[in-house]
Amino acid sequence: MQTLDAPDRTGLPPTLGTVVVTGGASGLGAAIADAVARHGGTPVTFDIAEPRSHRDYAHHIVDVTDRRAIEHAMRDVAERNGGAIDAVVANAGMDACGDFDTVDADAWERVIHVNLIGTAALARAALPYLRRAANPRIVNVASTLGLRVLGAATAYSASKFGVVGFTRGLALDLAGRVGVTLLIPGGMNTHFFDGRDPQFKPAADAFEKNQLNDPRSVAETVVFALSQPKGVEIRELIVTPSRETSWP
Repeated sequence: MQTLDAPDRTGLPPTLGTVVVTGGASGLGAAIADAVARHGGTPVTFDIAEPRSHRDYAHHIVDVTDRRAIEHAMRDVAERNGGAIDAVVANAGMDACGDFDTVDADAWERVIHVNLIGTAALARAALPYLRRAANPRIVNVASTLGLRVLGAATAYSASKFGVVGFTRGLALDLAGRVGVTLLIPGGMNTHFFDGRDPQFKPAADAFEKNQLNDPRSVAETVVFALSQPKGVEIRELIVTPSRETSWP
């Protein structure tokens, strides 16, 4: 009987390498950084805030709406790692809840700048250094609200629909050169909902009722995408709690 040869992993780095994660100070971003480190990689986090808990990872204070700041921080990371960066994860995100005519215009537009323009700016700044890596990867974090619209979320949905379209197009443009994965997570048990009006918060028992995922579980799917052999692409991952209210 014919057997299949093991996949050729020649050229892969021995670990995940250096992985830049935006929004890495807390929530899913921090969980991704932890997972990268746990699986042998070297996480570097970008965020407008200091990490919520002590970690030994390199951290840069970066606002992803500031393209120059992203470029400067990315160059610094690359210079400290032999000129290459192995992967970037565009995770930084925010929301401005409420009906369109009640949300402040500046707040609405900042959601677009952070979630969509910031995602594109990260990829653009990283590409020169990703091209020097053996198995470069980009993971862009969208949302189930990038596939389905809910009320009082026009800014968030518009931005995440944009991330879906941008990432699918980016995968075509970079095919054969840089691996691109679109992550579409459902609700997670993080600080993302802090400070919201109670009507826009999950129920207190949502996590116990499997309506929110542990971000650590979602982070493992990112590592799965980053760990594929060269030439193998995980194009899209939809990861939701079993009782996700916004999917399908």
